[in-house]
Amino acid sequence: MKILIYTFGLVLSFSMYGQNQWIIKDSIQGKPRSVASSFVLNGEGYAICGLDIDGFRRKIYSYSYWENDWQNQSSLGGDNGDGLERGSASAFAIGNKGYVCLGQGVTNPFFGDLWEYDPLTNAWTQKANFLGSPRRQGIGFAIDSLGYVGLGIDANGFCKDMFKYDPTINTWTQLNDFEGSARKEAVGFEMGGFGYVGTGDDGVLKKDFWQYDPTNDSWAQKPEFPGTARKGAAGWGMFPTAFICTGEDIDFNYSNDLWEYNIYSESWVQRANLIGPGRTNATAFVIQDLAFLGTGYGVNGFLKDFYAYSPILGLEAHKELFNVCVYPNPSTDIVRIKVTTKDLHIKIFDMNGKEVSDLLKIDANSEEFIISRNNIISGTYRVQLFHKDLGIVAIQNITYL
Repeated sequence: MKILIYTFGLVLSFSMYGQNQWIIKDSIQGKPRSVASSFVLNGEGYAICGLDIDGFRRKIYSYSYWENDWQNQSSLGGDNGDGLERGSASAFAIGNKGYVCLGQGVTNPFFGDLWEYDPLTNAWTQKANFLGSPRRQGIGFAIDSLGYVGLGIDANGFCKDMFKYDPTINTWTQLNDFEGSARKEAVGFEMGGFGYVGTGDDGVLKKDFWQYDPTNDSWAQKPEFPGTARKGAAGWGMFPTAFICTGEDIDFNYSNDLWEYNIYSESWVQRANLIGPGRTNATAFVIQDLAFLGTGYGVNGFLKDFYAYSPILGLEAHKELFNVCVYPNPSTDIVRIKVTTKDLHIKIFDMNGKEVSDLLKIDANSEEFIISRNNIISGTYRVQLFHKDLGIVAIQNITYL
């Protein structure tokens, strides 16, 4: 009963705060640190490795949203992980596994390895080495069942190449290069089935912003970030919005400003500043429609504070478009997508990004789309719903058995 009362009280404490607000949360365990990586597994956030006043670390901590508390987890590599201490690594989560790769350590300026973390066993397993050159200060995110890693800096300078990792076959594949300039310390994250990359350092601090479409392995430039050009910012996605916060500018100022990008209007607005000190190389993740940000480096050195951000809820006029119900899924024959279909159309892709809409029979009435399998092979397919004015409004995987 004590735990239930505490949880209920925690939920109430969030409801008392308005939208566009920051809340102080439990500071991370261990020493203050910077350049840590992060992912989310089973509703818990993980802060991974990093650099503190005494050097690089391989320690991992998990954060419970409900308990507002950090817990020790098995260090990168487990009991035999000596030498794997690092910062500026890339990380992503697929299913119920977390992945960490690349980065730099005390004696190794450019790692090229990949490690998988299983929270059920609290154990690490080494996987296939990164296909590209060893590097640090790159980006990493996951879209559906694949991880995406690239950019950064290697022994020859700034990088712009991109790669995807498939955990089912433990294999990396090279993709088309990022279409912006080669750079390090950019933000990279997933939102709404797309990848987003922006800001960073290519010798000059940047403020451009790009969208990656995995269905056709292509990049599209979006309106540039309106804050100061910077490196070491934190970024995250909360569909249909993306956020960039903190970072370091050309005058070595540590920012605490927050900016929101809307996928529909393709525009930026400034939101409430982080209530903690400005910083660079913070870590951030999203749990239960809240963003969490903390650690990093500021004017007073390394930081360990952590905060939660509650965003503004928007697009009320179009919320009916998000009430998408897919059933039955998986199916042997017909999948129905219950949604207000006015001004919407559908495209369907296989998991390699090839459009297969013409291979299926797609009917629509005012309340739903009806997708008949026809002769398509068994497998998982990506459905994208497009609005005539707003663009993509929903993305959903369907599976035919």
